[in-house]
Amino acid sequence: TEMIKGKTLEEAKKITNKDIADYLGGLPDQKMHCSVMGRDALLAAIENYEKGTPPDKKVDSEIVCQCFGVTRLEIEKAIVENNLTSVEQITNYTKAGGGCGNCIPDLQAILDEVNEKRKKECPPQKEKPRLTNIQKIKLIEETIEREIRPALRKDGGDVELVDVDGNKVIVSLRGTCSSCLVSHVTLKNFVEAKLREFVSDDIEVIEEKTAEAG
Repeated sequence: TEMIKGKTLEEAKKITNKDIADYLGGLPDQKMHCSVMGRDALLAAIENYEKGTPPDKKVDSEIVCQCFGVTRLEIEKAIVENNLTSVEQITNYTKAGGGCGNCIPDLQAILDEVNEKRKKECPPQKEKPRLTNIQKIKLIEETIEREIRPALRKDGGDVELVDVDGNKVIVSLRGTCSSCLVSHVTLKNFVEAKLREFVSDDIEVIEEKTAEAG
């Protein structure tokens, strides 16, 4: 509940199981299904609130894992949302295959099918051009101003660029962001993700107080 305090329903719906795992300080692979169950419970609670009735528990696709009642749709969703590449990861995230093991060949077939489909849908990304330090700093500033700051300001927060040291981007959170209990999630899953998307895949965002403490 602490994680969703102060958020709108639409913002709460966007919380992923990875956000939950990060908020808990990280989870071992064997426990990742707990974060998935947490997200499912959150979405069920939101649906209950919006409709005024408990969510419909009808099976939405064929059951692949009979031991744990995991459906094909749940498996496909876990693969796509978490970029899974092995049957072991599927088991960690959904528990499918963790019982008798009879469904493991089916899990491998689904994994191959989904990832092959994703390869066809996603054209190879162009390699980002190598930037000089001046170009990198300018692009970081532009990305913060265009992609990051407007979203944070909607919730009464803000971010300021403090320094750039190679691929390390040191920032300071302002407003509500500075006192938010999940500020580290905001830094990693939003600020860092945006800078990696628009500047460089090697960007690491560090909060100013963290940098000073080190």
